[in-house]
Amino acid sequence: MDNNGKMDNNQKFERYKEPMNKFGIVGKLVVIVIVLAVLVVESMYTLRETETAVVTTFGVAQINDGKGLQFKIPFFQEVTKVDTTIKGFSLGYIQNTDGTMTDVEKESTMITSDYNFINADFYVSYEVTDPIKYLYNSNRPEEILKNVTQNCVRSTMSAYTVDSALTTGKSEIQANIKQMIVNKLEQADIGITLIDISMQDVEPPTEEIKNAFKEVETAKQQKESLINEANQYRNEQLPAAEAKSDKILQDAEAQKVSRTNEAVGQVARFEKEYEEYCKYPLITKRRMFYETMEQVLPNLKVVIESGDGTVEKIYPVDSFSGDVNVTAPEKSDDAKEE
Repeated sequence: MDNNGKMDNNQKFERYKEPMNKFGIVGKLVVIVIVLAVLVVESMYTLRETETAVVTTFGVAQINDGKGLQFKIPFFQEVTKVDTTIKGFSLGYIQNTDGTMTDVEKESTMITSDYNFINADFYVSYEVTDPIKYLYNSNRPEEILKNVTQNCVRSTMSAYTVDSALTTGKSEIQANIKQMIVNKLEQADIGITLIDISMQDVEPPTEEIKNAFKEVETAKQQKESLINEANQYRNEQLPAAEAKSDKILQDAEAQKVSRTNEAVGQVARFEKEYEEYCKYPLITKRRMFYETMEQVLPNLKVVIESGDGTVEKIYPVDSFSGDVNVTAPEKSDDAKEE
């Protein structure tokens, strides 16, 4: 203080210096804490099961597919999260929140090879398989995919007739469109892979044509049904016919064997009789004659008359071939009189 009791400037500065020093220390601590908090926050990030991170360090991108809490170098590394779940979009219609669908004619209306118009709706499902290419090879990869899909759909549909598109050619059209999209995505190399494309609905642009094609489709289904019924009947009848054929063949074979054996037996009997004939020709001929007559005329009565008037009555004929049953010789009336 001066003589008048007032403080000079040095005294005033010393008076306020101590509180300012305390405030400065606290402020520095607060700043340090904030910086540390920012560094901690900037060095951590979290990845869900459906996400993959692309970490860029001085312009060099790397993939981090770890899950949960992850770390990076703050201010030097940049992290971009990419959703790798299967996603999709519709082509030719819009799905409303209430479950209804709104047609998008500029996407669904197409022309066929026979110069007819049809309305076709598709649903495309895809997934990101290369996050780095997905982020840096193009600005709008989903839009590229949609444009490629529209191009492939129209190109393929224009190669088929309206009848094929509405009836039997749907599966083939879907397969060709899918293959074409896959090939073009490989050329574009945008990190997206097509999972599937399905034809939701195909119909003619007018109600009259729609009804006509429904009738055609019904007729084709009836045709297929009749063909299936005919095939079923054929499958039922063929085994029975084959079994009958086998039975006829077996009967014929058995008859063949029987007749062959009978012929062999007759040959053996003939040879045996021939041997007997060679030994006793007359007796054998007479026996054969009697046996034949027995078969031809089993009730025939035979009367043999000798030259001297003696009469012999012999019947039936089997008496000559079997047991002898000869009646006692009788003389004729002339003989009796003599």
